Amino acid sequence: MPTPIQAVLFDYGQVLTLPPDPTAWADMLAITALPHAPYETAYWHPRHDYDRGTHTGSAYFAAVGRHAGLTLTPAQIAALLAADTTLWTRPNQPMIDFAARLQAAATPTGILSNLGDEMTAGVLRTFPWLSAFTHCTWSHALNLAKPEPAIYRHAAQGLHTPPANILFIDDREDNIAGAQLAGFQTIRYTTQPAFEAELAARNLNTLWLTGRQ
Repeated sequence: MPTPIQAVLFDYGQVLTLPPDPTAWADMLAITALPHAPYETAYWHPRHDYDRGTHTGSAYFAAVGRHAGLTLTPAQIAALLAADTTLWTRPNQPMIDFAARLQAAATPTGILSNLGDEMTAGVLRTFPWLSAFTHCTWSHALNLAKPEPAIYRHAAQGLHTPPANILFIDDREDNIAGAQLAGFQTIRYTTQPAFEAELAARNLNTLWLTGRQ
């Protein structure tokens, strides 16, 4: 008999939100006056340290600049921080609605996301619905990041639910693998149709249909 799901844990980026906003990305290129390829390399190089709380948001973008051979001004860094929030705040409405239905049915819901301090503050300002989640684990606050085992344990404790009874949804294979090692049930999110098909294949349609008339 399948282990019942008693709580659902969501990744934030590219699960509750859509892929990065290309307009915001173009704004960042304009701010730095860099072509796409070198900026992309510089953007991702220190990102894990930012998500893990090693860098603040301002220190992160200063590091991005250094990696690209630039000395960014405070005004440029402030503009990049604002654009970075915009980059990652295109709502994925079907998944947001799914979370809201679970919450209305009193099913515990959580977020486990690798986000830096300024990004977390930005998404919380942008999306009031984040306050409806039972528990949110933001990586920078713990100086941990997926797929480190301790961050999954923290998320399960926040939901007061054993990992075996939690469904974790994430878009990255390494984060899914970490959750599986921690004992969670998992679905890797790629597209909305694929996600709904996977729920159906696992006989979890009742979870998806929670709260629907």
